[in-house]
Amino acid sequence: MRDPYLVLGVTRTATADDIKQAFRRLAKQYHPDLNPGRQDIELKFKEVNSAYSLLSDPDKRARFDRGEIDANGTERPQRTHRRTHAGAGAGRGAGAGAGTGPRGADPFEDDDPFSDFFGSARRRYSAGGSAGVKAKGSDVSYSVTVSFTDACLGVKRQLALSTGKTINITIPAGTRDQSKLRLKGQGLPGLGGAGAGDAIVEVHVDSHPLFTRRDDDIHIDVPITLQEAVLGAPIKVPTLDGQVAVKVPAGANSGTVLRLKGKGIANAERKVTGDQYVRLMVMLPEKPDAELTSFIEKWAKTHDYDVRRKLNLG
Repeated sequence: MRDPYLVLGVTRTATADDIKQAFRRLAKQYHPDLNPGRQDIELKFKEVNSAYSLLSDPDKRARFDRGEIDANGTERPQRTHRRTHAGAGAGRGAGAGAGTGPRGADPFEDDDPFSDFFGSARRRYSAGGSAGVKAKGSDVSYSVTVSFTDACLGVKRQLALSTGKTINITIPAGTRDQSKLRLKGQGLPGLGGAGAGDAIVEVHVDSHPLFTRRDDDIHIDVPITLQEAVLGAPIKVPTLDGQVAVKVPAGANSGTVLRLKGKGIANAERKVTGDQYVRLMVMLPEKPDAELTSFIEKWAKTHDYDVRRKLNLG
């Protein structure tokens, strides 16, 4: 195959988005379904497909740029040059070099434009025949971003494919950040009746201002007032499903944890649902309160209240 950058018409400094846009434009232009019976267009489409397959993979692209692999993704062999007798060279020019077949017309695998398309069928193409060749279509990578809550509960999204089609996809409940979904048959179409490739969708999950996730459990810090901590009180706490009523026990401290059973993430694979853990944080009034200050001063004189003594913190 030719240089994949030239095939897609992009520079070597092109971004991933530049490469994807160029591929989509060319894939539509050379799609076999839009050009029935055009073998030249069919080959052009496969070349574009192969170029994108290499350049859309960061590792393969980097190795190609360093010269470690060729445009077909094949390891570049260490080439050596051998000196030959002039007579022997002439003999080969009249004999082996003049022979027919794929190697006679195409001596270096680096220049073979078909190996990345058809694998074991390459020789038949090099010899000039394409009839009967089958090749599965390439996979195509996508990414979507969902909210923390949608990832935990599951959500449906629309995905625009590089082929121009838009499909509905399901983000399963409990999906983690950078999880990958494989959509069978939603990649590029195959050749000669072979199946299409797959769409590989990487899911990115946004963070949440209140919730954090640990396995299938949800954790949240909830502030409470001094009077709620001392006397106890019912409060409302947010969960993935909405607010629920929770009873703060009298005498609660900062760090007291309440468990809300079954309010975590439903794990379909393990057939269990996690819990939500509410850590209470006692908060004093934002502005100094003279009455509270006076009360504490009097109270402290008659109460031995040293919270650091047990830890030997002096």
